[in-house]
Amino acid sequence: MKTMGISKFKTHALKILDQVAKTQEIIVVTKRGIPLAQITPYRNADINPKPGILSDALVFEKDIVAPLGEDMWDACT
Repeated sequence: MKTMGISKFKTHALKILDQVAKTQEIIVVTKRGIPLAQITPYRNADINPKPGILSDALVFEKDIVAPLGEDMWDACT
């Protein structure tokens, strides 16, 4: 991970952004030696995951009324 002063970043911003896109390297922009911002390459995330990807994470109950009993279920509604 590279670090760079803010004045250099301001002067060469477009060139630096092209470099980040090309090399996929993260650059930290500093002001007086203190980290101010982090320039990271864009990674195209899959916005629409594949169908069924979370199917193992869910638990399906056959009867949602039975654990409470019918009397308790009526009281909850």
